[in-house]
Amino acid sequence: MSGRRRAAAVIIRDGRVLMVHERSRRDGGREWWTLPGGGIDPGETAEDAVRREVLEEVGLVVKEARYLHDMPYPSGMTSVFACTVGDDEPQLGPHVTGPEPIGLDWVPVPDVVPGDDGLVPIPPMIVALRLE
Repeated sequence: MSGRRRAAAVIIRDGRVLMVHERSRRDGGREWWTLPGGGIDPGETAEDAVRREVLEEVGLVVKEARYLHDMPYPSGMTSVFACTVGDDEPQLGPHVTGPEPIGLDWVPVPDVVPGDDGLVPIPPMIVALRLE
């Protein structure tokens, strides 16, 4: 796992969470789905990074970012924020470095088991593997 700190956004609309579909530029072109986000630049706060990364990756302006928790990602420890954005539709931004962005989608949030006090399970990353 990389030592670089990261920030990621949980953006929910109509019971769906926004995920970015990415492909590795190496490692045989592996693909995965992940929350919008990326590296925290030197001198930048995690909240500033999540606002910048959401704008760069999906073209949305974050109105509010509420820190949820830190969690390990394959690319480094990640500060996760619940973010509210406007009603604009997300658009895939260009990424010159890192994984190649190849799509966006609103992925249904799994149902919560009654009694979980409003907890919402959000997948931080969905890895696509060939089972052949």
